[in-house]
Amino acid sequence: MTTSRDYYDILEVQKEASEAEIKKAYRRLALKWHPDKNKSAEAEARFKEINEAYEVLSDAKKREAYDQFGHAAFDPRQGGFGAAASGANPFARTYRSGPFTYTYTSGGGQGADFEDMFGGFSDPFEIFRSFFGGASPFGSQQRLPRYPLRLTFLEAANGCEKEIDFQGKKRKIKVPAGVDDGTRIRFENFYISIDIAPDKIFKRDGVDVFVEREISLVPAILGGTIQVPTIDDPVKLKIRPGTQSGTLVRLRNRGIPSLHGRGRGDQYLRLTVKIPERLSRRQRKLIEEFEKASKA
Repeated sequence: MTTSRDYYDILEVQKEASEAEIKKAYRRLALKWHPDKNKSAEAEARFKEINEAYEVLSDAKKREAYDQFGHAAFDPRQGGFGAAASGANPFARTYRSGPFTYTYTSGGGQGADFEDMFGGFSDPFEIFRSFFGGASPFGSQQRLPRYPLRLTFLEAANGCEKEIDFQGKKRKIKVPAGVDDGTRIRFENFYISIDIAPDKIFKRDGVDVFVEREISLVPAILGGTIQVPTIDDPVKLKIRPGTQSGTLVRLRNRGIPSLHGRGRGDQYLRLTVKIPERLSRRQRKLIEEFEKASKA
């Protein structure tokens, strides 16, 4: 998979959309975002998302599996064939709390694709036909309505409570800490599909968080203390003398909480040393003296 966004959101259709409506939406969006016609920087990525969404939603069996299990239905990292033998979904994992059932995927990883792991099969239904003689473990599943919910990075990382208006009723939705793009939350008789807005400071890779921080030349050479943002509270970090640009610092247990309830990831801070573009005469003279002293 190239995306964890909800396929229905990508094609801009409702979950109850007919095959004709899906095909019409695909043609419109594919024409709009085709890289040969659209020269924007995001065109290629959007075009790939559109094709991926259509490949699943235009196939009745794949669509049925996606409606039931989300992206996890096509992710080999989510489970094994032992689950399939017992009749359970071999790809999805769930986490339950009160009235909620969470179906989630592991975002950001670089797992092997189906062809690498299963000897050339391109989708899970081909695998089941080969191993189980044509039987499908997915079975029939009533399609439930869905509600797309957009969260900020910090809301997704730390968890939050949202009030939504669904079918004319006010509902309070408790979002667990650690949800990722594409996570689905089943609440009573409908699904919540999570969409996370990009953040200017934090970037996510699985349960780990990455932050870029620029420091000036003086603390890079002499050392010092800086304040670093985390998904909790800012922390003070000592900069070692002689820190090089591109240095990566690990802050243990400052990453995303695991949906499994097994600890949390780490935060990685990449330090970039800012070189002054303009120098005063005195600054230039001091640097020249420093250079001479270094060669002495």
